[in-house]
Amino acid sequence: MKNIPNLFTLLNLFFGCLAIVCVLQNGIAIQYNNIGDQYVDINEKMWIASLFIGLAAVIDFLDGFLARLLGASSEMGKQLDSLADMVSFGVAPSMIVYQFLRMSYATDSKAMDTSFVFLFPAFFLAMAAAYRLAKFNLDETQKNHFKGMPTPAVGLTIASFPLIYWTCNNEIILYLFLNKWVWYLLILTLSWLMVSNVPMMSLKFTSLKIKDNIAVVILVILSVIFIFLFSWVTAPLLFIAYIILSLLSKKKLS
Repeated sequence: MKNIPNLFTLLNLFFGCLAIVCVLQNGIAIQYNNIGDQYVDINEKMWIASLFIGLAAVIDFLDGFLARLLGASSEMGKQLDSLADMVSFGVAPSMIVYQFLRMSYATDSKAMDTSFVFLFPAFFLAMAAAYRLAKFNLDETQKNHFKGMPTPAVGLTIASFPLIYWTCNNEIILYLFLNKWVWYLLILTLSWLMVSNVPMMSLKFTSLKIKDNIAVVILVILSVIFIFLFSWVTAPLLFIAYIILSLLSKKKLS
């Protein structure tokens, strides 16, 4: 019974590996619309990778829940969870960003002359995720709040991008997805958030009183509203809302 949570953790890792496979099999093609404007098309496997990362997040929640339910929490389980999260929410999302950077450079007239070195910053996210997870394992004070952005939050946000790109028809949003400078800024911002010591709220209910969990309740309400209004764009919007609510609760968290 005590190994059941560990089996779920390994399933998290399994889905993370499948996500990486899907990203690596992604095909990128330059297409033209009826008036001759150029855009980039992506293979369907890119957004399937997003779904696998989402499944990994569900399993990541369940393994912790089962560990507490069965009284099977252990140091090995803690380390195993971080290793699985590193793949599912660190490496796999970095691969998605890598492919989007490729797409951004593919639209450039000088794409053939672009060095692949310019794609390397995508893996700063994986490096920041590794640092964040190691710091979390060594810091015993992160019980009711986090220091720095949780790695799964960053991973899920990035995982939503292929789904947004695949389903969106807004030219401004599509332009932003194909702008390399937007991606470089995003990489730096998300990496900094993970390695920083900015207090971020935990999504655990600390008591049965609403006033003690007001920030979490607001986030839940916003998630329902955003899903109906914005579909896949909900993930980045909730990410921003999570940051704002954490900053507003900073005195309570620190």
